[in-house]
Amino acid sequence: MEQNANDMIEIDLREIFAVLMHWWWAIFLTAILVGASAFGVSKFVITPTYESTTRIVILSKQNEKNNLTYSDVQLGTQLTKDYAELIKSRYVIEQVLAKFELDTAYDEFIKHLDVVTPADTRIIDITMTDPDPYRAKALVDEIRNVAAVRIKDVMDIEAVNLVDEGNLSDEPSNPSVPKWTMIGLFLGAFAAAGGILIRF
Repeated sequence: MEQNANDMIEIDLREIFAVLMHWWWAIFLTAILVGASAFGVSKFVITPTYESTTRIVILSKQNEKNNLTYSDVQLGTQLTKDYAELIKSRYVIEQVLAKFELDTAYDEFIKHLDVVTPADTRIIDITMTDPDPYRAKALVDEIRNVAAVRIKDVMDIEAVNLVDEGNLSDEPSNPSVPKWTMIGLFLGAFAAAGGILIRF
């Protein structure tokens, strides 16, 4: 009885494979069609956006010899989340909006700003996303400058040091044309194969 069940499963799998092989051209054409559509949408329809990232390190205290103590490092690590919130604060963002004369609401602007604090470090990554790569760099650098002053005033710290300037990106961060195309090819093939199996 067990042997018959195994034989039946094997026959079913062979039938499925045979059906898919018989209609391989339909699966292939559907994959190409959907992949080409995904390519066209990602390449010509969706507005590309660019990212620019600047990095800073915040020193909570320095001694006269300009050396950090272990307690300084611990304190700085614990406070990075507070610094991140200050960077995204309305005070900082509205100053940047005013300087660039942008008619954008704070809540909308903040959606394109990402502030990350890598674990166990005092380094903060500030990333700005914008359709214009030059404006993305200019905005993130200005956010960094305004936030540095704000952090020093509010938190009464020693210094906010620059690690990396905002980069000027040559390639858009989104959408990824190759990624969208590959996803389109996969979904097209999967949908075609599923439709064939359901029908037969």
